[in-house]
Amino acid sequence: MVRQQIDELESLEKQTLQDLNTVAGTERIAKWKARTVALVTNTLGHREGQAFASVQPGPSFTHDLVEEFADLVECYRIRLRALAEQLSQAPPTES
Repeated sequence: MVRQQIDELESLEKQTLQDLNTVAGTERIAKWKARTVALVTNTLGHREGQAFASVQPGPSFTHDLVEEFADLVECYRIRLRALAEQLSQAPPTES
C-alpha cells in the first residue's frame, strides 16, 4: 500500500512538472493526501493516519512555484519512505 502511494505521488509530480500547472498539481496532491490518509488510517491505524495527516511542507521563500511544488511532494515522499522502512523492519504479525 505504501509503495503504491509513493508511485501515485511520483506520477502526480511528473504530470505537474510536464504541464507546469502547479495550481492544478497542488489540488491533485490535496485529493491524493486525503485518500492516502484514509488508507494509512485503515491499514496502519489511527495514530499513523493522524501523523500522516499532519505532514506539511515548511515555509518557502523562493517565489518559485515549481520549486515549492517539488518541496510539497518531497515532504510526503519522505514520510511515506519512512513508513515503508518502518513496515519492512516490523516483525511479522501472526494470523
